[in-house]
Amino acid sequence: MRAVLKPLFEAELPADFSDVIKGKLIGEELRTGEEIEVELLGKSLRFKVVLAEPSPLKVNRSTRIEFSRGEVEVVDFEFDEPVREVIPFESGFVITLEKKVLILNPNGQKIYSDEFDDLKAVRVSKNSVVIIYGENKIRIVKP
Repeated sequence: MRAVLKPLFEAELPADFSDVIKGKLIGEELRTGEEIEVELLGKSLRFKVVLAEPSPLKVNRSTRIEFSRGEVEVVDFEFDEPVREVIPFESGFVITLEKKVLILNPNGQKIYSDEFDDLKAVRVSKNSVVIIYGENKIRIVKP
């Protein structure tokens, strides 16, 4: 169990600061995406919870608290049929379903999509996707 917090203030954080913050948060529930305030020495420090694993997460002594200056972006997808395979490659990733092939860029935006009656396999190289279908057909896609 861990939480990644992004400070919403400018300050250098000492090495053991995560232990101090964890002590203040024990027993609290954290959810990915929410903003929290922690009282410390009479001041309110604001953080964004960029990741709570799991979400919601009830903080206890074994919870790992980490700090981030960057943002963690989460994109969820849901399909009407089971995902057979996800293949990463230089231009993004390929998702294969029962009869469908989707090519998404690294941000999760659709580059290509098509259905195949007899989808056999998908292979990728540095910047090309090869779709094997039917008895003797291939399609090369270069996103």
